[in-house]
Amino acid sequence: MIPRIVSILSLLVVLNATASDRPNIVWINCEDLDETLGCYGDNWAITPNLDALAKDGILYRNAFANAPICAPARNCLITGMYPTSLGGQHLRCEIELPPGVEPFPNHLKRAGYFVSNWAKTDYNFKPDGIYDYWKKDMAPWRQRKDKGQPFFSFFVFGTTHEGPGNFRDRYESAVEGMSTSKLHDPDEAKVPPYFPNTPKMRELWARYYDLVSAMDEEVGQVIDGLKEDGLWDNTIVWFFSDHGHGLPRHKRWLLDSGLRVPFMVRIPEKFQHLAGGLTPGSEYSHPVSFVDFAPTVLSQAGVDVPKVMHGRPFLGKTIAEPRQFVFGARDRADDMFEVSRAIHDGRFIYVRHFLPRLPYVQGGRIFGNQKESMAELRRARDEGELNEISSMIFADRKPIEEFYDLSSDPREVHNLASDPQQAKRMDQMRKRLKQWILKHRDTGFLTESEYSRRAEAANLTIYEMAQRPDLYDLPNILKAAFGEKADSTDNGVLYWKIMSRDEETIRPDNLRKYLKHPNPSIAVAAAEFACLNGHAEMGLPVLERYIAAKDLRLALEASRAMFNIGENANPAVKRIEEGRKSLESDGGRRRYRDFNYASFNGWALEGALVNCGAATWEQFD
Repeated sequence: MIPRIVSILSLLVVLNATASDRPNIVWINCEDLDETLGCYGDNWAITPNLDALAKDGILYRNAFANAPICAPARNCLITGMYPTSLGGQHLRCEIELPPGVEPFPNHLKRAGYFVSNWAKTDYNFKPDGIYDYWKKDMAPWRQRKDKGQPFFSFFVFGTTHEGPGNFRDRYESAVEGMSTSKLHDPDEAKVPPYFPNTPKMRELWARYYDLVSAMDEEVGQVIDGLKEDGLWDNTIVWFFSDHGHGLPRHKRWLLDSGLRVPFMVRIPEKFQHLAGGLTPGSEYSHPVSFVDFAPTVLSQAGVDVPKVMHGRPFLGKTIAEPRQFVFGARDRADDMFEVSRAIHDGRFIYVRHFLPRLPYVQGGRIFGNQKESMAELRRARDEGELNEISSMIFADRKPIEEFYDLSSDPREVHNLASDPQQAKRMDQMRKRLKQWILKHRDTGFLTESEYSRRAEAANLTIYEMAQRPDLYDLPNILKAAFGEKADSTDNGVLYWKIMSRDEETIRPDNLRKYLKHPNPSIAVAAAEFACLNGHAEMGLPVLERYIAAKDLRLALEASRAMFNIGENANPAVKRIEEGRKSLESDGGRRRYRDFNYASFNGWALEGALVNCGAATWEQFD
């Protein structure tokens, strides 16, 4: 018995020694920010704490989110998986993680780490049980029972979010108490060429720089806490944002302006063996993606990277080959549907829009005039103050393809998709994008309700369903989405033929048949097309039926279609209002039951009432 006790004690000693040699890791994440920092050469930014962090660390010149909006980006960060594979690519969707896939902090906890979170999760799945400590606390490591235990702390600062950037009262709250020396004069603001150079836009642009100054002070508080507690020399510190800048043409835009993020990692001298040969003050130019962040943290902590993760570590004990390309996706945001994919090599970006008939700025609440930036852009448009470049935001439709050379066109205002000199490079990137979609079984080529139905019918998670060619004929569905000939009985092929307005598919006799199709997503798509093309008497009953669906994912498809058909929805006003009221909350601050599908459906139905002339937006403010 005594030798066994001695053996256990010896093991504990080894574990303790190993733990003391492992780095603490801190993630400082801010919302809605591009490279608006002094360390990236922006001389107007006042960011002394982040500039010092970059000087003492590694500055990444080509770091990218996987999506230009928060929830799918955070889904990727926390899993090391592409959300398009998991079914988590939509804003605030609700998915179940498949067996073998879990948030990376769980792996750290099993390895002995104390893990904490400052505030936001937005992972597109329930975050219950992930963190040992979850509170707005600038020094969460002080909650450890064992002060020698290594820790991982995740901070999410919302100071630079589009909310303070677009609403005066939130902005004033965010910068309250900050020195006036860190505020910016709007008269000195240099707004990008895709914005009108008006006093209001300069004010909003300057405001964002003020918010960056305030966020930099928050970063300084975290760093000061580590130093005060004697942890600075044992802690690896990351800083990055969750996607691009919070103003329009950045956030929600699948361009470099929506995907590029600031990123730096400070590794203390004790752990320089985890820096991959990069020294303090160095820069890294190969592309890195959010999908690589989870495996890299695990590699830094000495934890084996699960094989199921799509990402590859770029720091730590095990380092993969540098990336040549990173990939991005834009799908549903609130009640506004989209299917776009991008590939980026750090200099060139290729974007494919699968729903080009939808404009960049769709109608609805997230692009509403309650946001000061959108109100100003619309005012400038209506008063003729937009030039050829700035008016592109309000184009009636998107191009099918976009292609930009950032070395000569960093603001992405000259689309080279039709340039014959770029045809070969575009074709190469287009093919690589297709390969990525097929390799990782992108679920975005089914509607949200459809991939959920298929998964539930097979008693599988969305990810597991999508891995099955017998359940998801992605090669043929992708052909149909690209407008190519596809021979398959998969309903996804028929859906894309309707969405791409295939001439044979949308013949009136076929359309009548599809309105009665047993697949709800096909029936809704056919109904929307019928209503938009002079056959509202055929399509409207279908939409009326499905806006009442118990599955709010399906209801949202019908609700948004009802929004899109405008005045043709007028005969359904009573049913639309009944549907909207059924989603309302019993009281409290919010109009609808949750800030998720209930709100998204409610907002779409509000818009349907406005668009058909039965209400005004002011009624819902």
